[in-house]
Amino acid sequence: MNLKEQTVKTIMYVIGILIAVVALFPLAWMVIAGFKEKTEVLATPFRFFPEKWQFANYSEILADPMFSKSMAVTFAGAVIFAALSLIINSMAAYVFARLEFRFKRTLWVFVICTMFIPGMAILLTSFIVVTEMKMLDTMAVLILPGVASAGHMFFIRQFYLNIPLALEEAALIDGANRWKIFTSIFFPMSYPVFVIVGIGSYLGYWNSFVWPTMTITNPDLFQIMQFLNTFRSERSTELGLLMAGSTLAAIPTIILFLVFQKYIIKGIKISGLK
Repeated sequence: MNLKEQTVKTIMYVIGILIAVVALFPLAWMVIAGFKEKTEVLATPFRFFPEKWQFANYSEILADPMFSKSMAVTFAGAVIFAALSLIINSMAAYVFARLEFRFKRTLWVFVICTMFIPGMAILLTSFIVVTEMKMLDTMAVLILPGVASAGHMFFIRQFYLNIPLALEEAALIDGANRWKIFTSIFFPMSYPVFVIVGIGSYLGYWNSFVWPTMTITNPDLFQIMQFLNTFRSERSTELGLLMAGSTLAAIPTIILFLVFQKYIIKGIKISGLK
């Protein structure tokens, strides 16, 4: 490696480190702010580290039964939502990728067009629909409306288009039906793309705030973002507690990323395929 290549590589490393520092600074500040007194979080002049480290904020928020219940309910809902999203969107993607039927192209265009409709544009009409269906204050209202996703269907379909047709033809010759082909060939081979779609669905559910706020009023079904917002409104001066709660709420998603990071990178590479 010559001097020019070494210099370019060093500069790229430095830029990468700077970007990482800028991206991680808010997260690091949030974690450390959870160890500060409530008057110290926004004190001036600004201090990144607390004058005296104390763990009371974390222990107190963990002892709050509403916080623990919100975390558990949100986690359970996110897992169910991600699982249903994978099942429904993968089946639809297989149909559009491999089956031939009347009006297939027209239906696919219709599905794709929904990707360009902002969620806020249909928020009110969606609320009216779930209200008429008596779904308010249930887990169903948080899970079912968003399970089918055109974006996820498109992503999985692109992956299925790159699976060799010979595998499917061989299975058909052996007497397998379409359902058997999907469950025995396509579904097991979809692990990389399922990681991306599953994590995307999980994070979308975990971070949702507007929809749960509109449809859930029962404290027993509060989602974690609802809880934190309510906590901020009712106890606005206890910023240390709020930062501790926000840190604990972020831990599941951080663990998820660390566990599946190599599959996420692989899935990003797959997204560049035909």
